[in-house]
Amino acid sequence: MLRISSKKLSFASGVRTIHTYKPLACSANTNTTERNQSYIHHIGKKPLVYRNVGQHLQIAAEKYPNNEALVSCHENKRLTFSDVLEKADRIAASFYQLGLKKGDRVGIWAPNGTQFYLSSLAAARAGMISVLINPAYQVPEIEYAINKVGVKAIIANESYRSQQYYNMLAQLAPELAQCKPSELKSSKLPSLRTVVIDSEQNNKLPGAIAFKELLNLPSEPAISKIEALQSKIPPDSGVNIQFTSGTTGQPKAAFMSHYGFVNNAIHIGHRNEFDLKDHRICVQTPFFHVFGIVIGIVGAMSYGTTLVLPGPGFKASESLETIAKEKCSVIYGTPTMYVDLVRAVRESGIKLPPVDLAVTGGAACSPQLFVDIQKALGVRQVKTVFGMTEASAVLFQSLFNESKENVLETVGHLTDHYEAKVVDQDGNTVPFGTSGELWVRGYGTMLGYWGDEQKTKETIDVDKWLKTGDQFQLREDGYGKIVGRMKEMVIRGGENIYPKELEDFLCTHPKILETHCIGVPDERMGEEICAYVRLQDSSMSLDHAEMKAFCKGKIAHFKIPRYLRIVDDFPKTVSGKIQKFKLVELFKSESVQSDQK
Repeated sequence: MLRISSKKLSFASGVRTIHTYKPLACSANTNTTERNQSYIHHIGKKPLVYRNVGQHLQIAAEKYPNNEALVSCHENKRLTFSDVLEKADRIAASFYQLGLKKGDRVGIWAPNGTQFYLSSLAAARAGMISVLINPAYQVPEIEYAINKVGVKAIIANESYRSQQYYNMLAQLAPELAQCKPSELKSSKLPSLRTVVIDSEQNNKLPGAIAFKELLNLPSEPAISKIEALQSKIPPDSGVNIQFTSGTTGQPKAAFMSHYGFVNNAIHIGHRNEFDLKDHRICVQTPFFHVFGIVIGIVGAMSYGTTLVLPGPGFKASESLETIAKEKCSVIYGTPTMYVDLVRAVRESGIKLPPVDLAVTGGAACSPQLFVDIQKALGVRQVKTVFGMTEASAVLFQSLFNESKENVLETVGHLTDHYEAKVVDQDGNTVPFGTSGELWVRGYGTMLGYWGDEQKTKETIDVDKWLKTGDQFQLREDGYGKIVGRMKEMVIRGGENIYPKELEDFLCTHPKILETHCIGVPDERMGEEICAYVRLQDSSMSLDHAEMKAFCKGKIAHFKIPRYLRIVDDFPKTVSGKIQKFKLVELFKSESVQSDQK
């Protein structure tokens, strides 16, 4: 057992409470029920560092100056860590020259590329707050994002796929066409002053500044001031705002600290063994997501590791080509991305060079997919990470030389310097191995939801426990297992059904490539299950009777889906998360159409 005492240390940005843990001698009277409660504090051997992202970049540039930091295949660009620091400081100095100030919000609305990479690090070096915006956002969504957090400058591509970013901004702010650069005054976007556009054609767009100009705009004295500024940016201060992925309802703006980004990145890289060997990482996840920026950008920076971008967005064929050409030894992706990679390899017969590690995160992964990744892609080891935006990325992660059993059955081990507990609906801890809601506490917890004190209080309690909303089981050895999202649990005639369990089982069917299950209304049972299924091959067929026969005797009868729908693809966010609420809407629309016939 542990006795906890607290002391307060003063920092420039405020007061931090430090907890020290002293072991209590166990006696015959020790309460065994208390010792069996789902609570873990994993201290870890590597200490936390008190450092901001800008200082972290400078250390990387000094330690690994000639290592390639970024290889952007679709842009045919390569940057070393010394290049990155030099360009980031030029852009940071330009921000000040354009009238921005420390603490201002800088929006980045773009797909993966050098512009996104450099802009996010430049904002950190400038002591400003980067606001990462989904490149798929439409006009109403970008209006909401800018106004929600008061974006003062926005950096965007001129276009990407069907998106015309400058035109979309001009639609919201017609004043842009008549204003001088950095002097926008818009009635719909009152905070926005500066629009920076990265244009391949070097177009001179009215009211906007070309991204390339930011590299040449500042004077040398202005650039040198950026380095001097680093000691005046407290690690506890905010570095980034990310909008929750929007799988349900209006996205919230999670506000994260330098301290959380840097330390989570260091411990992620350590668990991935980046301190033991040089690696080249094929990054398929978007930079606007916490996976891309923390696990990707800051994590790689921590160990002088190279990030390789196959393209501005995910395409399985581009990823396979990049892994082979750039000799990538590590792959980052979400489960849906790996599903597509596995399928592409099987259909094409391509053989990849040996890959040391595949890391999957961003959503729950089925055990069958882990097996497929290892066999089809020729990966030596598959690891999982589990976390959330509000925790600055990773909460649980596979350990070194992880056993196959732990990889297949858990989401990994609690990350270093974090506490975790599983509680019932009243907030009381439950015994190890019992399902409940996962709560966590640690250095990476967000500062709060920007401009939403009520939602912040609902998510982080007075004792600083972050409520994840995940139905979870915690083991005494520090490993955890996702049962499902609290809100996704289906109650069928009084029986609780967790879609994740059912999805993992259905994915073992030889015809099924991917499946997602939802609860749908039922007059008699309250709710029933509908399984949306993607087949291994489009020439295959699967009907409800065949699926039911496969389930019989293997899972409880009440868990067998009443409905089956075959689909070619699933609605998902750009970060790869399945939007189950859209599946519910699809089912309801089908029911309405059926009733009208």
